[in-house]
Amino acid sequence: MAATPETLQTLLTAVAADRLAILGRHEASARVVAHYDFNNTYQYVVNREETHVRWLVDALADAGVPMPAPGTSLGAPVAPKGTNPAAFKDILAEDAKHLAEFVTRWTPRVAGMSHARHRRMLDVVLGESREHQRLFEQAATGFEDVLGKRTAGSPRVGGVLPKRWQA
Repeated sequence: MAATPETLQTLLTAVAADRLAILGRHEASARVVAHYDFNNTYQYVVNREETHVRWLVDALADAGVPMPAPGTSLGAPVAPKGTNPAAFKDILAEDAKHLAEFVTRWTPRVAGMSHARHRRMLDVVLGESREHQRLFEQAATGFEDVLGKRTAGSPRVGGVLPKRWQA
């Protein structure tokens, strides 16, 4: 794709809106996924996605356009009861699906970009999105050690609260 200012602005704006929609979904999922290990996975993914958004904010500023509003809402998941890994399967699988669609949608367009710096940045975003997809797919199978093996003998008890600070 030729790197005219208008095509670059259009592409970066569309990717940013899509990225924001996915980030919003993952933040909503993190509020309802009470299982500690799965919630930690969301915290890891959200942190990286916030970095992606900062990169896109900078790229858009370089192109002279503001950050767009999030794209189509991906909806907020309904909180399942308890912390049993199986209770979160559908949320995790849906989040993996959204990431797969994001990667499929943007990979060909990014590959055709002639603006090397922004293409490389978006390649990293797409690569990390594939990795996040894999993490959610593993968690959806019930695999709890997605981010690493728990210390031997440490039981999995309790759950994460939906809000950080509660009175």
